[in-house]
Amino acid sequence: MVEALAPADTAGRTTASLLSLARDYLALTKPRIIELLLVTTVPTMMLAARGLPDLVLVGGTLVGGSLAAGSANALNCYLDRDIDAVMRRTAQRPLNRDGVSPGQAAVFGLILAGLAIAVLATVTNLLATGLAVAAIAFYVLVYTAVLKRRTSSNIVWGGAAGCMPVLIGWAAVTGSLAWAPVVLFLVIFLWTPPHFWALAMQYRDDYAAAGVPMLPVVATPKQVAARIVGYSWLMVLVSLLLWPVAHTGLLYPLVAAAAGAAFLVEAHRLQRRVGRGEPARPLRLFHNSISYLSVLFLAVALTTVLPIG
Repeated sequence: MVEALAPADTAGRTTASLLSLARDYLALTKPRIIELLLVTTVPTMMLAARGLPDLVLVGGTLVGGSLAAGSANALNCYLDRDIDAVMRRTAQRPLNRDGVSPGQAAVFGLILAGLAIAVLATVTNLLATGLAVAAIAFYVLVYTAVLKRRTSSNIVWGGAAGCMPVLIGWAAVTGSLAWAPVVLFLVIFLWTPPHFWALAMQYRDDYAAAGVPMLPVVATPKQVAARIVGYSWLMVLVSLLLWPVAHTGLLYPLVAAAAGAAFLVEAHRLQRRVGRGEPARPLRLFHNSISYLSVLFLAVALTTVLPIG
């Protein structure tokens, strides 16, 4: 005779199932990517306000921005589910484990987009909301659906979507754009290729198996390393432009120069290792790039409350 499950057991299994489903939906939004985007938004808003902006505005912008990024990432998972299944790095994403169906993922992404628009339209302004819509559309329709599978420059141009939070944050505070957020946009735009190419070097075989023409798949390691060094130098030089453009104090250029120098040292080390035929160890640059961006935008925030020089 089969023993019936106790109510407590049934409730426990139901709760565990719901928590697992919630984790799967959260995973579709790629929270770690969203964290990095938020790191750039708040300092930009502080720079626009020349101090601490209205907390309701900051909160609404962060919530709306997170929903917009989550929407783009969920729709990216939906469109890329075939190549995600081939790559070891992404094989355990919810759509490949049947945790969430493709249809559910697509609907979830669209719902998040609608919520993002509603929040941003309510709390911010038309320009900030429009920029968020443009970011979602560009990442999903241009990068994911077109560029990613067709060109080795995919991440160069596709990375523009990840630069949008600085424009959105500035627009949320001022209702307009200026040269300062454009400089920050360019910094992230130039930062994205070294950051992502380092990761793609580590997982080159995955991208090759999936048929995705990331630069490390179609170019030699020496060519990739040279591109990384070139973009890194441009990134550091552009980062220093914020000093005269935004009239920051001396704190920002000092931090930007020091952080940029550390980034360049690691980029050149990667190039030397590749040139000598040694293990490239690209993840060192990948992790350092995250630290670099965090430190740089921390300096942007601090320069608004500690105007040194």
